[in-house]
Amino acid sequence: MSHPYRSVLYLPGSRQRVLEKAKTLAADALIMDLEDAVAPDDKITARGLVAKMIGAGGYGPRKILIRINGLDTVWGREDLAAAIAAEPDGILIPKVNRSADLAAVAPQLRGKTRLWAMMETPRGILNAAEIAQTPKLAGFVIGTNDLVKDLFASHTADRVAVMTSLSICLLAARAHGLICVDGVFNAFKDDQGLEAECQQGCDMGFDGKTLIHPAQLDIANKVFAPNADDLALAARYIAAFEQADGVAVVDGKIVENLHVENAKRLLAKSNQIKILEGK
Repeated sequence: MSHPYRSVLYLPGSRQRVLEKAKTLAADALIMDLEDAVAPDDKITARGLVAKMIGAGGYGPRKILIRINGLDTVWGREDLAAAIAAEPDGILIPKVNRSADLAAVAPQLRGKTRLWAMMETPRGILNAAEIAQTPKLAGFVIGTNDLVKDLFASHTADRVAVMTSLSICLLAARAHGLICVDGVFNAFKDDQGLEAECQQGCDMGFDGKTLIHPAQLDIANKVFAPNADDLALAARYIAAFEQADGVAVVDGKIVENLHVENAKRLLAKSNQIKILEGK
């Protein structure tokens, strides 16, 4: 991963003011949404507006994804054609159930554009390993709200209802070198709850979190970035390993290759964040 995805903010594709404001926000990536965030009567207008905004540029280093409507809907095919022509960084396909849902799209992509899959159905979760092997697929975005609905489950603070689904998607993503972004936290005024859920996702191994409001950006960016203590320890692990004649030890604990690999990953992520933030 050469670009951080700590914070991935959904934007309603029908609201020009919101799309314009996003150029100034501290989001690592933006999802310009043509699906759930747009009313049926506004979908055609939103399609043109998103293409226009991407064409005008001004989003700096932020990665831009377009979430289209499902290809089985009346809007999906024209959404896809417009998204391909706009050449964003990614096209996010909703409710992916199997690799075949993406296979016909991949050959149509141009330039830098890559596929992204919304993992939000029981069938999609069960087929995650197959989906992860799709050509030109860059990452998974977890749709926890739809998963909870389809499982007839309830939203709880520990997210026990979707924990298996989250883990399956992470396993598939890591096995095939994909980015994996956690689902949204719905209570955008509950900072404590958001931070706890971000920390849970970070501890599990997610690259970042999808967000529904700009007020959530600072917390996600903080939690999913390596902190100063982690970076200092990572540097000590690497130095001890490189300098050891025999067994490397830090704070009374043996340092092995796996510790060094993780340390290098953290330092690389920190450097990527600094580049993104212009530091």
